[in-house]
This record gives sequence, structure tokens and C-alpha cells, in this order.
Amino acid sequence: MPPEIATLQDSAAGSAAEILVSQGFNCFRFRAQVNGKPVDVIYAPPDFAAGQSRPSSGGIPLLFPFPGRIPGTSFIWEGKDYSLEPGDAFGNAIHGFALSRPWRVIEQSANRVVGQFHAWRDDPTLKKRWPADFRLTVTYSLTGNLLRGEFHIENPDDTPLPCGLGTHPYFRLPLGGSAADDCVVKLPVSARWELEQMLPTGRRLGLTNAAAFQSGQRFADLKLDDVFSGLMMDGGWCSASIHDPASGVTLTQRFTSAFRECVVYTPPHRQAICIEPYTCVAGGFALAARGIDAGVRIVAPGGSFSALVEIEAHGAARG
Repeated sequence: MPPEIATLQDSAAGSAAEILVSQGFNCFRFRAQVNGKPVDVIYAPPDFAAGQSRPSSGGIPLLFPFPGRIPGTSFIWEGKDYSLEPGDAFGNAIHGFALSRPWRVIEQSANRVVGQFHAWRDDPTLKKRWPADFRLTVTYSLTGNLLRGEFHIENPDDTPLPCGLGTHPYFRLPLGGSAADDCVVKLPVSARWELEQMLPTGRRLGLTNAAAFQSGQRFADLKLDDVFSGLMMDGGWCSASIHDPASGVTLTQRFTSAFRECVVYTPPHRQAICIEPYTCVAGGFALAARGIDAGVRIVAPGGSFSALVEIEAHGAARG
């Protein structure tokens, strides 16, 4: 079957977005219009729209019920062992199930689409792979040059749901200019989690160069695959930005305090940077078992929680 793609448009603004419904409800394209010129905000490999690329290699992969890695491929919860899928170079499970499965569109208009993934309905094999059922409903809306993602997680089961949510946007660089290296990245972080073989040890360390992250660093000077913490919130929102001095375009990503950690990754191809809000620490379940506050959520039967992310391109730096 051909891939299912949902298209959003704001005709007045000239902006557009595309979501690969049949592979994780992944928003793999977002084109804004800034100062009369088109700017492609999201990076994805050329064959991504055909569903031929690795689901986590581009666009905005949606990570649930766990963002980041779980050590190995065995997840133990309340004495029961669940078999997971290997996904990284170390043989660990990574990024959950939702990013690679087909979703369903339950509502759509010209500039808004609602997608849903209900685990045990849409992939019954997950009954053996996670302690509880879950339903993830995501609404993307496009207004001008602002793409808004609303994330609603529900536990329709009669047992508690352990989980974490993350988004994994690949922001294309440069943003209309000529050199990715000259783009300036601002990250409102003040701490990081110590990692060993890409898994957190449980130690949360202060950043000696936090001021540099917060004031902005050239992309040329960044080589990261780090789990940051100590996020700076303003009115319940955290804001990170990328500025392209050659084009004058600034990209801002804002997310609500439901997200308490942020992974930042610079892919080897250097055509993008990933600024990934997580509701919990990658590998947080193992830390929680040791009594460490890792942000893991336990959603009661019939319970839910929500989170918001906004991505906006504009012609001048904000904040």
C-alpha cells in the first residue's frame, strides 16, 4: 500500500506541513514563509515520505511509551518481564513503539489534523510488550508560520501505565542561509545527566558552561548527543531557538513544563540539529527502580496527561 500522508496548509501565509500517518504520524515536512521566502524547517531523508527510511532518522518522530533507550531488550515491571525490540548500535531498545507503527486519522481540516495510536487495538502484539494498554492522540495545527503539536496520553486499561513521552524533531540547517556552521543555537539548560554507553548513570551534573548554552553557540562548535536537565521555564514554557544570521530567520521551539528534560543531538551528516523535549530521563525506568526521580509517569487506570509543543519560524530573534 502507498504511504498515507496528511497535508496541512495555511493558504494566506503560504505555509504547509506534511505528516506521514502510516509511519508514526511523523511530521516530516514544515515549510514556512519568512520575509516572502520559503524556509524548510524540518529535515528528513529524501525517501522518508515513501516510508523507506528508519523511522527515527528524520521529521518529528513521536517517542512513546518510552523516549530514549531501555538497557537491552528486556523491560521488567513489577516482577514481570516484557520483551522489547532492539534498536540501537548497543543492542538496546529505543524510542518506544509509536514512531514505527501506522496511525489512524480521526479528524482533519485544511490546517488541522488529529491522529491516534491505540496500542492494543492498532497492534495487538504490544499486549506482550508493555504492562498496560495506552492511547496516544496527537493534534497538529498550522497557523501562519507556527506549527502546534498537542499530545494527549490516556490509560484505557485497568492496570497502571508506566510511561514517558518525547518528541524528536530534526531542525534543518541552515535556515535559508548558506552555512549551517554559522547558525546560533540557544538552549535553556543548566544541568546534564551523566551517560555511560548512552545510558544515564543516575548522576545529574551541573553544566560549567551553562551560560554559553543559554546565550547561544555556533552550530560549528556543537557535537552533542546529551541528556540535558535543569530547564529554564517562563510562565510554564521552555523556549529554545536557532538563528541563521545569513537569512535573518529564527526558529523557536517552545514546550510546556510537562517536559522536564531535553535531549540534544547533532547527527553526523550535520544537516540538522535535534532538540528533543522528554517528560522523563532516557532510561528513566531503571533509575526509578533505584529510587531516583527520573520523571517516569505512572498513569492510573482511566487517567491521562497532556503536553504541548510549538515550532515557529520568524524574521527576527525573540526572547
